[in-house]
Amino acid sequence: SFTSSSTPKSMGQCISIIRRRPSYANFSAGARVAESSSPIRKLGHAVVDRIWRLGFAARFFVAVLKYSGPSFRRLPLTLREIYFSGVLSLLIIMVSGLFVGLVLGLQGYETLQRYGSTEALGVLVALSLTRELGPVVAALLFASRAGSSVTAEIGLMKATEQLKAMDIMAVNPIARVVAPRFWGGVISMPLLAALFSAMGVLGGWLIGVVFIGVDDGAFWSQMQSGVDFRYDVWNGVIKSFVFGVAVSVIAVFEGYDSVPTAEGVSRAITRTVVTSALAILALDFVLTSFMFRGTS
Repeated sequence: SFTSSSTPKSMGQCISIIRRRPSYANFSAGARVAESSSPIRKLGHAVVDRIWRLGFAARFFVAVLKYSGPSFRRLPLTLREIYFSGVLSLLIIMVSGLFVGLVLGLQGYETLQRYGSTEALGVLVALSLTRELGPVVAALLFASRAGSSVTAEIGLMKATEQLKAMDIMAVNPIARVVAPRFWGGVISMPLLAALFSAMGVLGGWLIGVVFIGVDDGAFWSQMQSGVDFRYDVWNGVIKSFVFGVAVSVIAVFEGYDSVPTAEGVSRAITRTVVTSALAILALDFVLTSFMFRGTS
């Protein structure tokens, strides 16, 4: 149940607890003029607003986790969001993975040929995909396709006051709307990254073995011996899971916090894509520095 009896606080109470923006309504007209004419004050207010918004996002994330129970008790809600975020993203993920594998095969063969190591083409393609390109590129595509759609959907529900209507009916919108979309993205992301890597390996095999003529047995045997499950495959899965959490929470937060106008929703979608891309690249650097440091 999503009613306020099962979740202690309704939408209005949740917002009042999560979001406490400092009020500037009591400023005098002279203070507002002085504020607008001072670059230092503008910078200060911008910094304070960014820090406040980061804190609001953290408290919103905690609220999503807190009210995630109903989305698992009513599993069809989460399954519908997995279909929306994952299954409908399969085409762009698989086609992109195939072409990335084809490019890796061409570039890798050209480089390895200089050193007489063309049999290691399978290792090069597999390690590049499982360690880096698979999770990162799949997450960027996921943010562009599914993340922007989730932000638009929640933003439009806010603009048309559907979230307020749920609150009037004693339905918690975080539990009913936000949490299923969050978990749908988190669950879909590792699966999409795995499919991206698999299609990339297939593309590398096609260009290397079928078209160029690399030995088929050497391609697969070198890949088998050179790819470690713990340091390569499993670390790639961890990366894709972390990227899924980051993209999903950014998408639902931007939609929930968007200005309820057409322009506000469009800006929220833009912020989702840009912020998700920067978060993915920054998290990739942090995770890589911990995962693959000193491994052979």
